[in-house]
Amino acid sequence: MSVSPVKRQRMESALEQLKQYTVVVADTGDFNAIEEYKPQDATTNPSLILAAARMPEYQHLLKEAIQYGKGLGGTDDEQVTNVMEKLFVNFGLEILKKIPGRVSTEVDARLSFDKDEMILRACRLIQLYKDAGIDKERILIKLSSTWEGIQAGKELEEKHGIHCNMTLLFSFAQAVACADAHVTLISPFVGRILDWYKENTEKKSFEPSEDPGVQSVTKIYNYYKKFDYKTVVMGASFRNSGEIKALAGCDYLTISPALLSELSKDSSKIKPTLSVKEAKASDLQKVQLDEKKFRWLHNEDRMAVEKLSDGIRKFAADAIKLESMIKVSGLFTYKHYAYLDIQMLSIC
Repeated sequence: MSVSPVKRQRMESALEQLKQYTVVVADTGDFNAIEEYKPQDATTNPSLILAAARMPEYQHLLKEAIQYGKGLGGTDDEQVTNVMEKLFVNFGLEILKKIPGRVSTEVDARLSFDKDEMILRACRLIQLYKDAGIDKERILIKLSSTWEGIQAGKELEEKHGIHCNMTLLFSFAQAVACADAHVTLISPFVGRILDWYKENTEKKSFEPSEDPGVQSVTKIYNYYKKFDYKTVVMGASFRNSGEIKALAGCDYLTISPALLSELSKDSSKIKPTLSVKEAKASDLQKVQLDEKKFRWLHNEDRMAVEKLSDGIRKFAADAIKLESMIKVSGLFTYKHYAYLDIQMLSIC
């Protein structure tokens, strides 16, 4: 028996309705969540990989990465770096088995102000995927949206054909510079913008349409569509489902498992709030940026300056925690025990 379109729409969850207007991406390193909610793409970062690597069911990926890093040899720092890169790729490979689209893999946030090193690391990550039989078309390399990161993205796209996802994006200046660099995708952070306004203004609650993170992504989307930029806008870092619903129609939205679950149980009606037609009718003006103008305009946005710096520090901190986990997991076991033996002899 066929179901009428009206009844079918009533039966569909908010998540299923959202997928009709927007590409849904899973913001997680947990394969079970990816399998359950069936997103088109998936994205990871050091914080998500750290959380996943602590789960018993994923220990084999950590052990395999450690064996790989030890096999390459080199200094302790070189081995840890090689293990980290292989671990990120190992998670990416498993994720790609469960999605039809692309996975985003992040370059170390501690390189956010080193254009050349970001390019080198990105190429190494792509080579690891290639060695595993994965074409670079299925990978997005995540880079911090510093001026150096944006220029690294530009060069990776133009000279190497490597697609980039510019993350930690908070200001309109960052968005304009990314569009001018013709990167594949940007990830403006909706929830972290909201966090800042709640912490630094008297207003502590916002309706979805008034949410400063929602308003930021809406402006960026309208600017990109009005001036025919091909860069994909992917809203990220959501704090509640209201923010997500308020951005229905955005190119992509990357959503945590908790909010995917909430949307899957929500039967409310979803309508697109963003559209190319409305973007074309907006009164936004074209912005011309060079490095000096970029740095000034970004600097004028206190929220963006603080959240970009904070985001880089937090991703770097989680990368350091992950490195510590790698060391404890066996990479330096022999040296560690040798050191302990010497200490015991001296005590005796």
